[in-house]
Amino acid sequence: MPTVSQYYKIAGPVPFVDVEINFDNRLYVDPHAIRLTQSPPPFARQALDATDSFFSEVTNSVISGTPAAHRRGNELLQHFYEPWETRLGMAATGFRGHGGAAEVGNWIWNTFRDDAEALVRIGALRQIEDLPLFVNKVDRDITSDVTTRIVFHALAQFTASMIEKYPQFTADGNIVRAFEKQVWDTDALAWSTATVTLPVVNGKELLLVPAGWARPTLLLSAGRFYETSVLSYAQLEQAVLSNDGRLLKTPKDRLKTQSALARGRGTNTRVTRRAIENEFDLIAHFKAFVAAQLFKLGDGEAAA
Repeated sequence: MPTVSQYYKIAGPVPFVDVEINFDNRLYVDPHAIRLTQSPPPFARQALDATDSFFSEVTNSVISGTPAAHRRGNELLQHFYEPWETRLGMAATGFRGHGGAAEVGNWIWNTFRDDAEALVRIGALRQIEDLPLFVNKVDRDITSDVTTRIVFHALAQFTASMIEKYPQFTADGNIVRAFEKQVWDTDALAWSTATVTLPVVNGKELLLVPAGWARPTLLLSAGRFYETSVLSYAQLEQAVLSNDGRLLKTPKDRLKTQSALARGRGTNTRVTRRAIENEFDLIAHFKAFVAAQLFKLGDGEAAA
């Protein structure tokens, strides 16, 4: 099946993710990739303003602790409808495979209120890309869907710029149309609607994603966090000094056999809390590690 560039007969490299237009493509919008690339301007900044303001509103609702604030925080998380316009992700594992926006929103809210509440209150959980590290069932597919919904307006504006850049989107019978879409309003700090102009392919609107924003894996995944930062910190917790002054660490494979260090988001949460109690920000340390690997190798996939 044709990709966007093939369908519209656009030659050469394109600045958007060149998806196949008729199928879900197994790529996922990665909010941390947007943060690290900071490109293209101004759309990356707009997207980050959206994710950061949204996440701040939700976490502030937890911290406030009033019934009204809790209702608001939970309600904000009920709007993650399937963002099929990008053709990214997998329907079977996205919202359609999980019962919809309300269920996903409840997973996040319940984690913030229970297991990860301490992390929220001390400000350790501060960005949308932190979700898959601690929230069960939230992985690359759900993270991508949640992020896409929050940054929808930035993606629509990027798409409009591509329509202006490439006349093929409106040539040879190709059409674009105006649509009313749900967007996150960074000024009102609320969900709203906006009129956006999108290409229409086979009767369905198409939302373009900047190149570099989508990946086959997340830069910040629960498994990667566990294997690198969580187990490394646990090694330091259990390390002992030998008679000759060497620091002896338990191998990670042996740590994994300990019930308190079994793979999972519960372990990620507990160890992160202990690290912060000892004035060590494990999440920030993990992000620094990921950024160093990404830029060292020059290829996010090689670092995954």
